[in-house]
Amino acid sequence: MQVIIRQYQQTDLDAVLNSWEVATRLAHEFMTDEFISEQRIEVEKSYLPNTDTWVAEVNGSVQGFISLMGNEVGAIFLQPEYHRLGIGKALINKAKSLHDELELEVFKVNQTGQKFYENGGFYPISESVHEITGERVLRLRYAAVT
Repeated sequence: MQVIIRQYQQTDLDAVLNSWEVATRLAHEFMTDEFISEQRIEVEKSYLPNTDTWVAEVNGSVQGFISLMGNEVGAIFLQPEYHRLGIGKALINKAKSLHDELELEVFKVNQTGQKFYENGGFYPISESVHEITGERVLRLRYAAVT
């Protein structure tokens, strides 16, 4: 399996949106179809044009991505069949190569995501309620050891 982490290009849009939606539905069962449809438009029109996005290309096909807003990890999503193969770690490592400190939010009910981030050296710094869904959200931080 050949994995390349490279900068997002407009031609990656459909693959990125598909990765986002499939992984969102898997990790966030509490989100309604209507909410996901609205957010998909937001990701395409507002989010992707304003972030530093990197894709994971597996054997020539985009299977996931990470988006950064400064040192904030705004999104990291992979097609489920590529989970636990080191691709998510490669995306996080790309972000770590760009920033000594990273922060992100993860829904508290997303135990798989929490464990992934914990294994990557992230630790909780606060907890809040996501206004739109009412779900609890953890804010996590990673700081490089220097």
